[in-house]
Amino acid sequence: MVFVANSAKDRINEIRSKEGMGADYFLRVSVTSGGCSGLSYNIDFDNQSKPDDQVFEDNEVKVVTDLRSFLYLCNSTLEFTSGLNGKGFHFNNPNASRTCGCGESFSV
Repeated sequence: MVFVANSAKDRINEIRSKEGMGADYFLRVSVTSGGCSGLSYNIDFDNQSKPDDQVFEDNEVKVVTDLRSFLYLCNSTLEFTSGLNGKGFHFNNPNASRTCGCGESFSV
């Protein structure tokens, strides 16, 4: 399962509303090679399903990921911060053994 914190849910709904996205759009999260720690997170809106998609719904947000990425994201929580130390989405990932300072990449 991939979880969605209230802070992320609020920001996702705000972006959806501002961009005029309908209910058919969901949040697609994935993991790719790259970044200073070896693996990077990708987050985007999508409305096209793929054959190997893993689909979850938490906190009224539909989250979709491919099977390979799910192995890295299992039991992670998507959060959003807007404090003085930075603003944006980030994952609280229990599978990560190391993360970079900016929180955009990790290793297992």
